[in-house]
Amino acid sequence: MSQRRRRSLALLTSGVLALPLLTGCGAGEDEGGPVAAGQDIATTARDQVADGGVLRWAVDSLPETLNTFQADADGTTNRIAGAVLPQLFVLDAKGRPVANPDYLEKAEVVEREPKQVVLYKLNQQAVWSDGREVGAADFVAQWRALNGKDSAYWTARNAGYERIEKIERGKTDLEVKITFAKPYADWRSLFTPLYPKQVMGTPDAFNEGARGALKVTAGPFGLGAIDKKGGTAALTRNPRWWGQPAKLDTMVLTAVPRAERPAALAAGKLDLAEIDRAGADRIALARRDAARKGGSGSGGAPAHGPGAAMTPAQATLSWAVAFGADEAKATAEKETRQKHTDAVKRYAAEQDALRTFTVRKSLEPAYTQLAMNGASGPLSDERVRRAVARALDRKALAEIVLKPLGLPAKPVGSHLALAGQQAYADNSDALGGQDTQAAQALLADAGWRRGGKLTEPPGAKAGPESAEGAQDDAKTPSGPGTGNDGLYIVGQDDERNGDHGGTHGSRPEGPEGHSGDGVLAGIPVNGPDGEIVDADAFAVRAAQGLPSPVLAPAPFAARQQASLLAQAAAAGAVGAAGSVDDGKRSPARDGDGADPAKPSAPPAKQAVRTSGSMLAKDGKALSLRFVLPAGPGSEALRSVGERIAQMLHKVGVSTEITKVADESFFKDHIASGQYDLALYSWPATAYPATDARPIFAKPEPAADGSLLVEQNYTRVGTDHIDQLFDQAVGELDEKQSRELMRKADARIWAAAGSVPLYQRPELVAVKPALANAGAFGLGAPRYQDIGWKKPPTAKDKKK
Repeated sequence: MSQRRRRSLALLTSGVLALPLLTGCGAGEDEGGPVAAGQDIATTARDQVADGGVLRWAVDSLPETLNTFQADADGTTNRIAGAVLPQLFVLDAKGRPVANPDYLEKAEVVEREPKQVVLYKLNQQAVWSDGREVGAADFVAQWRALNGKDSAYWTARNAGYERIEKIERGKTDLEVKITFAKPYADWRSLFTPLYPKQVMGTPDAFNEGARGALKVTAGPFGLGAIDKKGGTAALTRNPRWWGQPAKLDTMVLTAVPRAERPAALAAGKLDLAEIDRAGADRIALARRDAARKGGSGSGGAPAHGPGAAMTPAQATLSWAVAFGADEAKATAEKETRQKHTDAVKRYAAEQDALRTFTVRKSLEPAYTQLAMNGASGPLSDERVRRAVARALDRKALAEIVLKPLGLPAKPVGSHLALAGQQAYADNSDALGGQDTQAAQALLADAGWRRGGKLTEPPGAKAGPESAEGAQDDAKTPSGPGTGNDGLYIVGQDDERNGDHGGTHGSRPEGPEGHSGDGVLAGIPVNGPDGEIVDADAFAVRAAQGLPSPVLAPAPFAARQQASLLAQAAAAGAVGAAGSVDDGKRSPARDGDGADPAKPSAPPAKQAVRTSGSMLAKDGKALSLRFVLPAGPGSEALRSVGERIAQMLHKVGVSTEITKVADESFFKDHIASGQYDLALYSWPATAYPATDARPIFAKPEPAADGSLLVEQNYTRVGTDHIDQLFDQAVGELDEKQSRELMRKADARIWAAAGSVPLYQRPELVAVKPALANAGAFGLGAPRYQDIGWKKPPTAKDKKK
């Protein structure tokens, strides 16, 4: 299950225009409440959208496969499938599945006893691009490929398909009748996308036939040329499409890394691109400068960007060196100045072009959480996990990321759904809100005390430890760009003689200018957003780096600041021993000044080390290893981590912040269990009973002594939670199934393995004339409606 297909990313990366609900296929309107933030897609009626044109749409990379059911499928795979293959159910603006009338006239459960039977009535006009009707043969081929009975099919998952007993033709060729061996509440999740039988019919076709091409499609667009060298995939209007025709002639999916997207937008290579906070800020500055008509620095250069922070003194010094007597230094400085001048001109030109874009924003169908590893160490005690959770001001953490963007900063109240989705309910009361006294009481009940005597060597931590297989950070290169910028211990002040200050200002400044005020290397706590950490997206990669999908949590590395802290402790001991001497004598030599009549002085008594204002138990300080990604796209995540560390410090919990390379963050730390605390994100899903179960399933011991964790990287779970999931997935009464999911969520909150914090921001740069596209929020895109607005007529201008 660790390589399960990421259905939530398949449908939840973009949004949808209003789709009609079919009788018997929709769901209740009131459950789940309103969405936290609506779509921002410049909704425009089709008659106001021009026919024709090209859209260049940024993607992270070209797909390794076009088969969404394979382990290496990615977001681009899912985007292509959404435009060229049948989507029987799509997600509306609230993230709720509704039947797609382009393919279905009706889909409903027609029998419950003795077995569940679902009847699909297909749109009679639905045909594949080769002219064949979409029909039962395609359903049968996909079921046989994905039901898990034939290991020759290299599938990433089989959830739901294994519950089907048989598929048969109904009364007509347009009807498909599916009988389930076991009831399945999430039956709508199946057969989306639906592949033609040519792809699913044989293991060879499934495994290799759809990796680089799709010869047969059935969507508003067909698959055109894929240019691996140029990094583009073209989707062209499908001439056989029976529905409302696509407005665009072509959509060109263009692979551009996120950091390079502002430059690509400015160069005219893109029309639509999801961007990070830094990119959004550049567009906002460009539009502001354009509105001011002269908001530029000297020489027409923007008052921001390269060199904007250079002081007059620095500029004078640079000029003096460039035209000084030392020819070598002068030459080097002139080259530097020329590069700087070129960078300023390039930036100014890009800003001039970026003012023609706008930023559409909403909230992604994904939430960021604080994960706590409950496998061993202090966090294996539920009381400690609950205390950590109760110490957090989730509202303040959400505001760090969302408030500067003008987005609602309401904390997420569910692990299983987002506001607007039917299964959503705020169940956080099962754990309780921020309460410092309650957190301190829970820690005291677990045996942790302030001022406790420390018997462990300086630098030892209370978390899980093992010398065997531990990572030796002293042998790892450190410094900027290495992904290992060192340790920053919040709450660990000078430990000599129990002197712990206990205030933020008294702790030593850590790497990258950590000053304890939420500032990271000059970046404020509300610094640029752009999280790259997505647990679901990394899960497949993690599994590929492991011998099997079974993840066994390795013991934690015995993290120690051995050198500095040991030296500090030694210095304290020497100072104590030397306090009996006035320091004026020369060092004693053998026999010097010895008085045989007097006994030698007893050795000085070593000062007792205590935890001071922080907590300790059984001779160990309560210190948790907090792992964060070090990459340039994770500034906001690190700012949130810094603030969490401060909140925990107030209740006596030290945090040892370790920044690691992005590529190793998930595989080497989260999936393998090498962390105490971590921040990462899960995508939302319209089918939590199916998709969320492996994330919260109770780990089970395997025969070889390892632990089967599926995707539950916190290693926290209960039999009761598993039972609620099992009941919900088999409950055909939809309201009752959702109620079981809410009960499961309440139990997940109470177990305190993870704490949902905030829904991630979605920022999309777009040409203002582009209609029905942008920040899609919880919905799925209606590709045929995307296009360029018609220019205003003379009549419109008069209005």
